[in-house]
Amino acid sequence: MEKFDAASNIQDLQYFGEFGGVNPSISDSSTYTFLSAKSMIDTFEGNTDGCYLYSRHSSPINLYLSEALAKLEGTESANVTASGMGAITSTLLQLCKAGDHVISSRTIYGGTYAFMKNFLPGLNIQTDFIDINNLEKIEQSIKPNTKVIFCESVSNPLLEIADIKALSVIAKKYNLKLIVDNTFSPLSIAPNFLGADVTIHSLTKFINGSSDAIGGVICGSQEFINNLKDVNSGACMLLGPTLDSLRAASILKNLRTLHIRIKKHSENALFLAESFEKEGLTVKYPGLKSHPQHENYSEIINKEYGYGGLLTIDVKTAENANKLMELMQNENLGYLAVSLGFYKTLFTASGSSTSSEIPEDEQKEMGLSKGLIRFSIGLDHDIERTFKKMKECMIKTNVL
Repeated sequence: MEKFDAASNIQDLQYFGEFGGVNPSISDSSTYTFLSAKSMIDTFEGNTDGCYLYSRHSSPINLYLSEALAKLEGTESANVTASGMGAITSTLLQLCKAGDHVISSRTIYGGTYAFMKNFLPGLNIQTDFIDINNLEKIEQSIKPNTKVIFCESVSNPLLEIADIKALSVIAKKYNLKLIVDNTFSPLSIAPNFLGADVTIHSLTKFINGSSDAIGGVICGSQEFINNLKDVNSGACMLLGPTLDSLRAASILKNLRTLHIRIKKHSENALFLAESFEKEGLTVKYPGLKSHPQHENYSEIINKEYGYGGLLTIDVKTAENANKLMELMQNENLGYLAVSLGFYKTLFTASGSSTSSEIPEDEQKEMGLSKGLIRFSIGLDHDIERTFKKMKECMIKTNVL
């Protein structure tokens, strides 16, 4: 099957600066002037194009970045937000009202879980967390008031692969919206072409790639993005999750090298995953044949960009995990830090960090060990040397 090539789409975008600069100009303004009162009235009513009202609604550089990200995901439109959580919460609150119901994958980012589990019930919106690969149970869990199926294309932190095509069939059958968080797999997967209605990213991660900015994006139909920005009822307008223009400009610049970075992240991650597995470690990586969804994932990804930069190893106990991570940091092999997509390898014990919002009994039920270390593999030039040094650390900490 021919793969959607997002990088080519982005390559064709061209934005000149106001004075002919090769980078678009940054409008350092929170509000904008109108040449006539009528133009202002028309803009408030949504009847003008090319006019800017107030930077909470839109700004030139934010629209450029949104256009580029829509091209990345192959959607009609997009809207950038101040964080990935700003994108997730705005999308869910736009689609769900009091009395509605959400079906979500049980393995998702801890912040997303906490929002659904602890915050939404206060608005009388309930969520069922289900094994995303149990399609029969998902369909059985649909209620008359269900509005959304939510998943991550590659789950955080267990790296489970969602069958987006199958989920889309279920969503369309029951007139639901399928929302896919694609943060872990930009370029590799295009959820829109697999049937997703809305695709979300934390721009903070791979897309920006420098760990120096927080941002998010919602990609979808023009109608849905317009609804999000509606001055009377749009979640992105009324809740104010607006991305700063300076950060938008920075992310747009970094987006240009995403195709190069993703290839290297994936190449390095595959090498380490294969090497760790040969040493007898419990490794999970979608590029390994031992991964439960390896074959299915191989059918939907654009293999030019590989299987992604995330892998996990399970060293059984939190004590083992902490000792190993501290030693690897001391040996300059990476940083003991949350987040992902940085040039340097980042590692964290997910159960006590990025998934700590999930109760221990639920972590145990889904198979999240206290000794599970999530690695976001960096852009190391000599990955063989990195492996040798990591292996030495594992031997010293009795992991190997």
